[in-house]
Amino acid sequence: MIRLARVTLREIRLPLREPFETSAGVVEQRRILLLQLADTDGSETWSECVAEALPTYSPDTVETCWLALSRWIVPLLIGRSMSAPRDAHAILEANVRGHRMARAAVEMGVWALAATKSGLSLASLLAVESETASASGAEPRPFVETGIALGMQPDPDMLAERSLAARAEGYRRIKMKIAPGKDLQYVRAARKAVGKSFTLTVDANGSYSLDDRKHVKALEAMDKLGLSMIEQPLAHDDLVHHADLQRLLETPICLDESISGDASTEEMLALGSARIVNLKPGRVGGFQQALAIHDRCANAGVPVWCGGMLESGIGRAYNVALASLPNFTEPGDLSPSARYWQRDIITQPWTMDKNGRVKVPLDRTGIGVDVDAALIDDLTLRSVEFRA
Repeated sequence: MIRLARVTLREIRLPLREPFETSAGVVEQRRILLLQLADTDGSETWSECVAEALPTYSPDTVETCWLALSRWIVPLLIGRSMSAPRDAHAILEANVRGHRMARAAVEMGVWALAATKSGLSLASLLAVESETASASGAEPRPFVETGIALGMQPDPDMLAERSLAARAEGYRRIKMKIAPGKDLQYVRAARKAVGKSFTLTVDANGSYSLDDRKHVKALEAMDKLGLSMIEQPLAHDDLVHHADLQRLLETPICLDESISGDASTEEMLALGSARIVNLKPGRVGGFQQALAIHDRCANAGVPVWCGGMLESGIGRAYNVALASLPNFTEPGDLSPSARYWQRDIITQPWTMDKNGRVKVPLDRTGIGVDVDAALIDDLTLRSVEFRA
């Protein structure tokens, strides 16, 4: 039984080591919402809301999530008895439409609290609750392969240099952010630098259109560069035109923003809109939906991988746990803490071994990391506490 006795919501700001540029803009400082959850039996955990400051990736933002969490979502769950972590999704789904990132922040925290109370690692609990993993008796993987996401660079030569450095560091895959006009020359330079056999992908964040012939020609040209996938080339809410594009290309299309839950995944499979899914639990409303998508894709023979939202070490713990499930067969955006932060908000930052793998903390209960509470206190700009 899970019963939230206390939830504390905080906003912190964490500067990035270097600016991160996509087709939507440049991020230099990450506004992050954190939640501290406590059960009536004294168990505690932390979770993170992955919403960004501006509504460029998702309709959810830091401000809308703060409002939704404090006005509706936390009051719905505080003091309420839940027999299993899946109950959190059912309660929120029945009472709150949309606000997926805000809902996920609490829902995923409930899963972590359940793991803590059961003496399990979060990864182990997810493996038990995944239908495909439990049916096959699959255990969570002890290590997950990691790739790196490179923001847009000033010129192709700089991207080639950064790509070479990433390969030397041991990353198993390089993803490059692209946009019309900053694509072919850049991707060709990176391909030449790292060689034909190294795994390269591109992420357009919905910046291309089939109505623009130049865009179509660029996508067709990239189809010949040996990419392992082209991520979200078309609009965030588009499944039909992605299906049209996938029929034109040999390179698998990967959908990110277009996959908002299990229902859109079912539609994607029916239409043939993509052959790979970037599964971010915060984007789809939490772990209940993430598990449903993982299992549906596994049954359809469609691989998934875990993307990143510039999470702190707390948010990364949730992604690493999810990425340990068996159908996560592509390297995830699970870079070490030092890739993004001068100082992370956990006491032992995430690291990567020489083989480009991140260790899953299966030997620890809950999320498997210790939070630097003193640092979080210093970084906190505002907070509110809810009690049962």
